[in-house]
Amino acid sequence: MLQDVVLPIDQIYVPAKHRGRLDEGKVEEIAESIIDEGQRTPIQVRQGKGRYVLVTGLHRLEAMRSLGEDTIKALIVSAPKN
Repeated sequence: MLQDVVLPIDQIYVPAKHRGRLDEGKVEEIAESIIDEGQRTPIQVRQGKGRYVLVTGLHRLEAMRSLGEDTIKALIVSAPKN
């Protein structure tokens, strides 16, 4: 079973294919939710060379970054490198 881990945000690489999907309004909405309720759903990352690579959770990651957080809850998963 997968467990939540806490990772430094600056060690998470966001692939270019994810960056184009960023919706600032959604980031703001999620940030407000995180302020009220905390981060409920972890992002998913895979291990890369010396860093973690984002698989899912771009808006949650950017919301945490916008709030000035240094860490984020994540699940480390096995995922293809495409």
